[in-house]
Amino acid sequence: MSQSISIDPSPCQRSPEATLLALAAILAATSLAAGLGALISGGEADPWYAALNKAPGNPPSFVFGIVWPALYTLMAISAFMAWRAGARLGVFMLQLVFNLAWSYLFFDLHLALPALIDLVVLWALVVWMTLGFHAHSRIAALLQLPYLLWLSFAGYLNAWVVFAN
Repeated sequence: MSQSISIDPSPCQRSPEATLLALAAILAATSLAAGLGALISGGEADPWYAALNKAPGNPPSFVFGIVWPALYTLMAISAFMAWRAGARLGVFMLQLVFNLAWSYLFFDLHLALPALIDLVVLWALVVWMTLGFHAHSRIAALLQLPYLLWLSFAGYLNAWVVFAN
């Protein structure tokens, strides 16, 4: 008597319709968070932000305009790869909400301490999401690392504003 064991190393099989719908949803959600965040974040044009005592190493405003689009692109690619491999995207969507909430708290409401608390929760969500993605796709998880590093740096910048202003 012989038993055959079938191992399917291929990604989760999804219909073309579901794949297009998921891709559209990921791109729409990520673009919405990015676009609204950019509208809220005035950078140096915001008199409140311009007057803050900023941390050593605080980059010029144009750097944020380069880094964030790259990070949002990596986030979307990573989420799509993870979804194709069978991951669920609830934590991905939730971290986008906290990402946008940070911009609103910090730049629109000028609430640096609540923004820092939001950022700590966001950081934890991104770690959780990255670990979840890793269970399905190592590359999808690795694509989140620049985001996690940037959030860590943003935490330093935000904490400085809280304690030095």
